[in-house]
Amino acid sequence: MLRMAPVAVVLVAFLAGSVPCSNLAARWARGVDLRTVGSGTVSGTALYRVAGFPALALAGIVDVAKGALGPVLAGSDRPTLAAVAGGAAVIGHNWSPFLRGAGGRGIAPALGALLVQAWPGAVLVLAGLVVGKAFGQTGLGGFVAEVSLAPVLLAVDGTAAAVAGLAVVMPMLVKRIMGNGPPGAPGLHPYVTRLLFDREPA
Repeated sequence: MLRMAPVAVVLVAFLAGSVPCSNLAARWARGVDLRTVGSGTVSGTALYRVAGFPALALAGIVDVAKGALGPVLAGSDRPTLAAVAGGAAVIGHNWSPFLRGAGGRGIAPALGALLVQAWPGAVLVLAGLVVGKAFGQTGLGGFVAEVSLAPVLLAVDGTAAAVAGLAVVMPMLVKRIMGNGPPGAPGLHPYVTRLLFDREPA
């Protein structure tokens, strides 16, 4: 059976991740470029605010699928390659060349990659978001889930799963810190606020 070379798998995963589904859905449904509204983040939250749930559901399904593509192409017998491919999809999503480096937070493609490689990780990320939402702190809930991801996967699913978790969570955390541009205030405080709460300081 012919299989894709590792470089090809990672490249396809990155390009698939780079497709800005939320922005395309917003343009199709409302004629809006998400980079021009709110925080400028091309995310599911921004899409929901602009175009509602149907557009969010469609874009979300595609975003999850594009995160799963690379690990599927890598195959279960190449777990390190699958992890790198999952991370590449998140990187493409977060810093899309089609959006000149803008992008989302990587949650949906990370879920797709984790569903293929380490499904308990996908459950953990979703649980963090749900609990955070229930307490009005979705960003903080996501942060707790993200920093817990690799240790939890190591404990419940082994080293390969933990590597898969690290591969997707590192670009997610970097994106939280960097956002889509420099903060409006000086010092470390804006970056800490971004990391913990995924928002700009009040």
